[in-house]
Amino acid sequence: MGLAEIGTKLRAAEAAAGRAAGSVTLIAVSKVQPLERVVAVLEQGHRVFGENYVQEAAGKWPDLRAQFGKVELHMIGPLQTNKAKVAVDLFDAIHTVDRPSLAEKLARLAQERGRCPQLFVQVNTGEEPQKAGVLPAEVDAFLVTCRGMDLPIAGLMCIPPEGEDSTPHFAALAGMAARNGLAGLSMGMSGDFEAAVAAGATHVRVGSAIFGARSYA
Repeated sequence: MGLAEIGTKLRAAEAAAGRAAGSVTLIAVSKVQPLERVVAVLEQGHRVFGENYVQEAAGKWPDLRAQFGKVELHMIGPLQTNKAKVAVDLFDAIHTVDRPSLAEKLARLAQERGRCPQLFVQVNTGEEPQKAGVLPAEVDAFLVTCRGMDLPIAGLMCIPPEGEDSTPHFAALAGMAARNGLAGLSMGMSGDFEAAVAAGATHVRVGSAIFGARSYA
């Protein structure tokens, strides 16, 4: 499909939802994509990317940033506590804050550095046992804990269950954010980002529709 077509679809989704053009940030998810595909998207002028793995991101983005200038980098995969230090120095936003131990580690690092990436709390809206994220019933209390540590929580993130209609999950996440005074909603991927925009997404995470299918070989 490609970056240009996704951009056109995103602008159309914003218009259909009565939202301003450019109000939704497109995160190009470049995990395990060949370097030449990432460079091609950079050469088209895109500057907001998402990565799932700290080690992979640390191996490629310092050089790409040196070549292309400022790139906004978002951590969208599960973050191990022992990788938090590298992540805080590398990423502009972390979308996967999902447990007290990680929140505590991020708070310590933020205090040491005097700065912190933008943070999103990941919510397991489908209550799937194999998936990371705070359970919906525990979101309000977890946000109180994070705010008590002075963490800059910008919003909430979810990954709806595969094979289910995403719309109810997006609506639920929007409701949780609204009652907690959070503006950020990181939701929607290649197959459902238009529904996410209609539900109020501020960030959509699109990978294969921009770069092509991934190969994990």
